[in-house]
Amino acid sequence: MNNTSIPNPYHTILLVEDDRRLSDLIVEYLQKQGLQVEVEYQGDTAVQRILDLQPDLVVLDLMLPGLDGLEICRQVRPYYAAPILMLTAKDEDFDQVVGLELGADDYVVKPVQPRVLLARIRSLLRRIPAATTVAPSPTSTAIPTTIQSFDFGRLHIQPADRVVTLAGKNIELTTQEYDLLYLLASQAGRVLSRDEILESLTGIEYDGLDRSVDVRISRLRKLLEDDPAKPVGIKTVRGQGYLFSAQGWVT
Repeated sequence: MNNTSIPNPYHTILLVEDDRRLSDLIVEYLQKQGLQVEVEYQGDTAVQRILDLQPDLVVLDLMLPGLDGLEICRQVRPYYAAPILMLTAKDEDFDQVVGLELGADDYVVKPVQPRVLLARIRSLLRRIPAATTVAPSPTSTAIPTTIQSFDFGRLHIQPADRVVTLAGKNIELTTQEYDLLYLLASQAGRVLSRDEILESLTGIEYDGLDRSVDVRISRLRKLLEDDPAKPVGIKTVRGQGYLFSAQGWVT
């Protein structure tokens, strides 16, 4: 895939960032790369701005005056389906976990290099035209366009309407949680590395430091009642990655 391609110039990015010097630098760089960028400086007005504008992607700072980025994400997520990329000056697992659980699609720790930010934005924007995705080869870990349902004892996955049930109870999943579950289930019995998972879901290569895969796996285990201390459905294979066990859901 050519990562140097120019983004669709009709994609609109809303940057929510109170640091005007930083926001000016980001806007200038992204506009030079062919993106339309609007800026919101206040947290307490950002929710309405996002809902009114409905941009193709929101770049959302964590620390904002009036309302912080986590609360903004929580409030808009039920009414805003496009990607949210969080900027955080805190490199702490707590902030990353909470952000992803509230519906953020990815995060970048500041200070961020503009090229890194652009790469993350491009990766998230590539998810938008999903109907044009080419079906993968049999060895690919990408999520296919023609998809089958799965029955694993107590766990049932119905891709036609993206419904997941556990022991007859509907499990509410975010888009990224569902995509991760389907990816794992479609490769049941095969160990998937963090690199394979991250690249399949985001298009970003694993750098050995990114914890987002581990965070999402942990969240998914909790939702599916798979004991994080002794998981039987989504197993950790030390030094290799994660394995979805079809037998783990059979009681």
